[in-house]
Amino acid sequence: MHTAANLARTGDRLVSIFAAALILLMLLYGGYSLWDTAMVFSGAFLSDDLLQFKPAGGTGANPTLAELQAINPDVCAWLTIDDTHIDYPVVIGEDDLEYVNKDVYGDFALSGSIFLDSDSARDFSDPYTLVYGHHMDNGAMFGDIVEFVNTAYFETHPTGTLYLPEATYGIEIFACVQVDAYDGMIYDPKGQPPGDVSELLNYVDDIAVQSRYIGVTPQDQVIGLSTCAEAETNGRVVVFGRLERMS
Repeated sequence: MHTAANLARTGDRLVSIFAAALILLMLLYGGYSLWDTAMVFSGAFLSDDLLQFKPAGGTGANPTLAELQAINPDVCAWLTIDDTHIDYPVVIGEDDLEYVNKDVYGDFALSGSIFLDSDSARDFSDPYTLVYGHHMDNGAMFGDIVEFVNTAYFETHPTGTLYLPEATYGIEIFACVQVDAYDGMIYDPKGQPPGDVSELLNYVDDIAVQSRYIGVTPQDQVIGLSTCAEAETNGRVVVFGRLERMS
């Protein structure tokens, strides 16, 4: 009888120890997950170290970009969309995967970088230039791009600026579309005829979820800003703007 009672007490203690260990493991895992998420989100916003390289504005050359290029030659521009979190340097890699999980300094980062399609001209001289960025839930990187599907947001965020080392361009946003990642018209920037984006403009006009008339012509330079949609594995949201040189 005593032996059975002792065995029962021992079993209860083992169960209690196992349960306590399991709870501790879950707490540790939960704490690590929260810390990891916080690190991903905090690393996605512009750091003070990087902010020092942001062009000061105006219409002339942007020497701070040359300084950043000395650190990483893959830097080709700085992109700002007014009154959003989109305010980052733009890089270009050997392919479209290089900067998916690498920051502007070349270090590993889950939030990646804002990067130019590897088939695009790094000086943004193509008729149509495509730029990618991760969709971060806290609005970092290209997280705000998905907001452009909403009418009020689209109407109140019409402008931005693209800074190159030797020139500055204004961006006038004219459309937002929702497509999938395999859309050849959107995701083949080299597929447009030289100096003519009429096919792209007609396509965007047909499928746009938001648009405004700004008088874009087939001879204008167009920039597309692409990120992942919130609820679809292969869904994408792309915002389009016209580039107009300011200097």
